[in-house]
Amino acid sequence: MGKKKQILVVDDEPAWLKSVTHVLKKQGYQVKGVQTAAEALALLVKYRPDLIVSDLRMPDMNGFDLLDKIRHLPKISSTPVVFFSAIDDFHAKEVARELGATACLLKPYDENDLYTILKQYLPQ
Repeated sequence: MGKKKQILVVDDEPAWLKSVTHVLKKQGYQVKGVQTAAEALALLVKYRPDLIVSDLRMPDMNGFDLLDKIRHLPKISSTPVVFFSAIDDFHAKEVARELGATACLLKPYDENDLYTILKQYLPQ
């Protein structure tokens, strides 16, 4: 069996962070979770995940700003980024796509939708 795919989860709400991390680990992924975009950026100096799952609305730095910073980091600029948002906002989804987000999922999320995205962007 190959190396387990690594996923970074960023969410300021501990319950959501725990939920998403649990679901991903259950599927066999190696998962690291942080509660702020600043923590994520500090971790990304050395850590190279295969995919990043991030909340869109966070107090320290929103997901758009985090994605913009990721896209300017040469070693991880092409890493797929999936956003979660508690607000179904068409404009936010359009901005996310324009910035290069891989996908946007609405909270509460459907595990099957998440698995479909993972299968598409993290082939075994």
